[in-house]
Amino acid sequence: MDVQEQIKAYITSQSEPKRSDMQTLHMLMLHVLPECKLWFDNGKNSENKTVSNPTIGYGFYTIKYADGKTKEFFQIGMSANTTGISVYILGIKNRTYLAQTYGKEIGKASMTGYCIKFKTLKDINIHILEAAIRYGVEATSEN
Repeated sequence: MDVQEQIKAYITSQSEPKRSDMQTLHMLMLHVLPECKLWFDNGKNSENKTVSNPTIGYGFYTIKYADGKTKEFFQIGMSANTTGISVYILGIKNRTYLAQTYGKEIGKASMTGYCIKFKTLKDINIHILEAAIRYGVEATSEN
């Protein structure tokens, strides 16, 4: 199964309204990053043990470690969780930026240094989420 088929299967495996919200977010991601690399992480480690929720990834950037090694990773991630949906905006160096910049306007969402978590799309301002995603893409494109 290719990445697009894995993504489709993952989204359609969700119950409503999460399925529709994830499909809407998937289309938003493709609008923001029209020619992006797509990723799918099934959440399992090398021993096939579940270590995280499956995640759809969008975009591409290179993580540079202090020892000089690098790792390729996605810029934006989306994952279903037990209470809703998480959007990961990776590679932002300032861990307070998202909450300080978008927290008051985004609506009913919890925010950490790189994760925006909400129950349903109707609980948040999708335009503010899009602005945060665009910021994250620009920030990691500079790396």
